Amino acid sequence: MSFGSKIVLAAVTAAVVVPLAASAQDLHPSRRPSPMGMARTMLGDAYVRVVYGRPYKRDRKTIFGTKESGAVVVYGERWRTGANEASELTVTRDVLVGGQKLPAGTYSLSTTPAPGTWKVHFNSKLGLDGLGTFANNTFTPVDLAPTDVLTVSAPETQLPEDKEVDQLTFEFEKTGGGADMVLRWIRTEVRVPIALAK
Repeated sequence: MSFGSKIVLAAVTAAVVVPLAASAQDLHPSRRPSPMGMARTMLGDAYVRVVYGRPYKRDRKTIFGTKESGAVVVYGERWRTGANEASELTVTRDVLVGGQKLPAGTYSLSTTPAPGTWKVHFNSKLGLDGLGTFANNTFTPVDLAPTDVLTVSAPETQLPEDKEVDQLTFEFEKTGGGADMVLRWIRTEVRVPIALAK
C-alpha cells in the first residue's frame, strides 16, 4: 500500500470513528443533568433492584402539586418517577407489593401522585422513554393502563424541612416482614412495602 493510500485510509477511519466515539460519550449517564441511580436489596434469596433517573430540585419552586401551582409533577397525572428513561424494578422471585402479588420479572415503574396517597404502577412495557417512545425526533405517549401488571396505593408523608432531599432518591429499608422501597424528593416521602410471596 502506498504512502498516499495509507493517509486516505487513516482519514476515512478517523471520519467514521471520531463521530461514533463523540456520540457514545454524549450518551454517557455521568454527563446527564439527571444521572442514573440504582437501589437494591436482598429479601432472602430474592434480589430486588430499582434503576431510575435522579433529577435535582434546581431552582424549581414547586415539585409536586396542582397544575395551577406550576408543579413539575402534577397531582392526578401519571409520572415516570424519575428522569430520562422510565424507571424499572426487577425482582428475581415472586413478591408481595403492598400485600399484592407481583411475579418475578422486570417492570417499568411509574406513579400517580396525589395528596396523602400515591398510586404505584408496575407495567410490563420496557424500554420506554419516560411514559412513551421517542423515534425520529418525535415523542409518542403510550397508554400504559392496559399493560399494568399491578397497581398499589402507598401513603405520602412530608419530611421535616431540615430533612429535605435535593435529588430524587430510592432506597430499600429493611422491615420485620421484608423491606420498604422508599422514594424521597424534596420533602415528600412514599413507602411501598415489599415481602417475599409464599
